[in-house]
Amino acid sequence: MNKIKLGVLREGKTPPDKRVPLTPPQCVEVMRKFTNVEVIVQPSPIRSIPDAEYLSQGIKMQEDLSDCDILIGVKEVKIADLIPNKKYLFFSHTYKKQPYNRSLLQAILDKKIQLIDYEILKNAKGNRIIGFGRYAGIVGCYNGFLAFGKKHNLYDLKPANQCADRVELEQELKKIKLPKHTKIVATGFGRVGNGAREIFSTIGLKEVEPEDFLNKSFDEPVYSQLEVCDYFAREDGAAFSRKEFFKSGAGHISIFNKYLAVADMYVACHYWHSSSPFIITREDLKSPDVRVSVISDISCDIDGPVASTLRPSTIADPLYGYDPQSEKEVDFMAPQAIGVQAVDNLPCELPMDASDDFGSELIKEVFPALFGSDPDNIIKRASETDLNGALMPNYSYLEEYLQEKN
Repeated sequence: MNKIKLGVLREGKTPPDKRVPLTPPQCVEVMRKFTNVEVIVQPSPIRSIPDAEYLSQGIKMQEDLSDCDILIGVKEVKIADLIPNKKYLFFSHTYKKQPYNRSLLQAILDKKIQLIDYEILKNAKGNRIIGFGRYAGIVGCYNGFLAFGKKHNLYDLKPANQCADRVELEQELKKIKLPKHTKIVATGFGRVGNGAREIFSTIGLKEVEPEDFLNKSFDEPVYSQLEVCDYFAREDGAAFSRKEFFKSGAGHISIFNKYLAVADMYVACHYWHSSSPFIITREDLKSPDVRVSVISDISCDIDGPVASTLRPSTIADPLYGYDPQSEKEVDFMAPQAIGVQAVDNLPCELPMDASDDFGSELIKEVFPALFGSDPDNIIKRASETDLNGALMPNYSYLEEYLQEKN
């Protein structure tokens, strides 16, 4: 069995990302489970996990990873740091033709690198098998409650990035005191939505059906998590088909505005495609019937399906206000403002927990195919490029994108 050297990269993006693809115990687990693999870690002064913790587990550390066969990181690798003729795994943000990373993909091809993109690693059924979505949901939902407490002077939560870990974050949730008639609506399930559900559950919120949420009053705070059929409908009045909707959102309309009139907070965890109509328009938010005062947009599509999301916010300054009448950003606490949380790198607020969760998925879902047999072609289907400097057939559509100027 051929020996494989797996290099764990130091994150090089600005602002710095403290997450890691593998924690020290996980590096040990990889070498125990896959006996032909040796893990080598590049030193880093910015990781949430100090170099000393890797060394204490007997993990080899070295600056130069050019002798490694496969290199893994989290975010995009700087072009200057790319090593030719290697296999790389990271979030490249290129498969959707993102203009800001065109030069990165061009360099990957020039250097004859096989790019395996985490975002398009899927199982035989076409479902994603890895990502940070769970922790995006956890932190984004927490931030929503932080915003709600601040907006209404109800309680004061510590920012998530100031919590040492998930345990401390959950301790903070005990401070939450909601008025008994509070209603919270969420859209989307999947990794992000299920992460948000963990927060709802930790707080002890009662879940109710969408119909009851719209039509009944409760003597305790409640939430309802909506399926796409609850907030989108066929434009022609025909029966809604989930399969047809996910094929194309054209011919559908949003019916979400009825929830705006009864909900106090909206937590957006959905996946949205450009073929679909907006969920909340600017006109929707101008209605005098709108009751929603805080929107935590975890999905964070800028100037898109959630009209109040004018820009991404930051971990350091996560909140801003949206004035529905002027359609402009205002102070978060302005009386007429809907409070907005739209941090676009939420898992970075709990880097240690998010890294541990991600590494577990790598070991369980990806590494067996990466280091052994891959009957479902998981790695091949997620490879945008090959080691010969060419696009893989599934990604030939990127050729025109690559020819465009930056």
